[in-house]
Amino acid sequence: MTTSPPRVNFLLRQPRQVQGFRELLHPNELAESSEQGAEGLLDGGPAPAPGQESPALTMLWIPPGRFLMGSPPAEPERDGNEGPQHLVQLQGFFMGQTPITQAQWREVAGWQERPGEEWGRLLNMDPSAFQSKEGQRENVVRLLDGESNTDQRPVEMVSWDDAMEFCHRLSQRTSRTYTLPSEAQWEYACRAGTGSPFHFGEMITTELANYRGSGFTYGDVPKGIYQEQTTPVRMFPTNSWGLHDMHGNVWEWCLDHFHASYEGAPADGSAWLYPEAQTDWPRLLRGGTWLSNPGECRSAFRYTYKPGVVSSNLGFRVVCLPQGPSLNP
Repeated sequence: MTTSPPRVNFLLRQPRQVQGFRELLHPNELAESSEQGAEGLLDGGPAPAPGQESPALTMLWIPPGRFLMGSPPAEPERDGNEGPQHLVQLQGFFMGQTPITQAQWREVAGWQERPGEEWGRLLNMDPSAFQSKEGQRENVVRLLDGESNTDQRPVEMVSWDDAMEFCHRLSQRTSRTYTLPSEAQWEYACRAGTGSPFHFGEMITTELANYRGSGFTYGDVPKGIYQEQTTPVRMFPTNSWGLHDMHGNVWEWCLDHFHASYEGAPADGSAWLYPEAQTDWPRLLRGGTWLSNPGECRSAFRYTYKPGVVSSNLGFRVVCLPQGPSLNP
C-alpha cells in the first residue's frame, strides 16, 4: 500500500529564520510518529543542548528572491573564477540549518532497505577523522568545553558520491526531494540578503567561525584561534536566515560541475552541469574549512575536488525542494 508523505505545517507568524520543519531520522521515532517522516513546527525555541537532541534534520525555509552572485572586482582576495557578477532569480527551498552531523550521518548510513527502497552504494557508518570513537587515531580529536562526544561535529571524510547517496536514501524514505544545493542556492542562502564578503560583514574573526585564525587575517582584525579540528555545528552565530557554519568548519559539496568563470551560468539558480561530463569531473565546494585561511571562507569563494575525493575537511548539507503536497509553505 502506498502512503502519502506527511504534510508539514508552518508557523508563518514566527520570524523567517524559524520557518521550516524537522525530519525525523531515528527508526523508533518514525515508528512512534502518527505520520512517518516529519515533525510539525519549528516554534522558535532554543535548540536542544549538544548531545541531547535526537538526530533529526532541521530544515529552514529559504525564501524566493534574487541576488548578485559572485564577488565585485574590488573585493579583497577575490579570485577570477568568482566573476563576472550576475543576477540570479531563485525559487524558495529548504536548507539544512547545519552541515550534516556525525549523528545524522550514522543514522542514515545504518538504515536498512525497506520494500520499495533500493540503496545505490554502501556508506561507511563512521567515516570522520575527528570523532571520539574507540579505535580512532590518537591525539586527533580534542574535545571542547561542554563536549562529551563528537556527535554534533560535522561529518567529514565523505565524498560527493557519498553525499548524493545520503540524499538518495532520504528522498526514498521520506517521499520528498532531498539533494545537494546548487552553487547558486548555496551562495544565496549564505549571503541571506547581504553583499559583503561574509554574511556578518566585511571582516571575519574566530569568534564568528572556525578557520585557521593563527595565520592570515582578513580585514583590520587581530589574529585569533586555530582549533586544528572541526567544531560542533551550533558553536557559532547564525546568519539572518538561521543557518549555522556557512563560513568555515568544513567545505560543503554542491551539485555543480566546476566552471572557470560565470560566463554563461544559469540565471535561475539551477545547478550548472556539463551535459556529457565524465563521472569524475570536478564538483564545486563552498564555505571554507577549519584549516582554511579567512579569505577562503568568503561567501563568493569557490573550491573544487573530484567527486570521489575524501578528506577531513569535506562535508555537506542538504536542501529539500518544496514539491508535492507535503511541503507547502
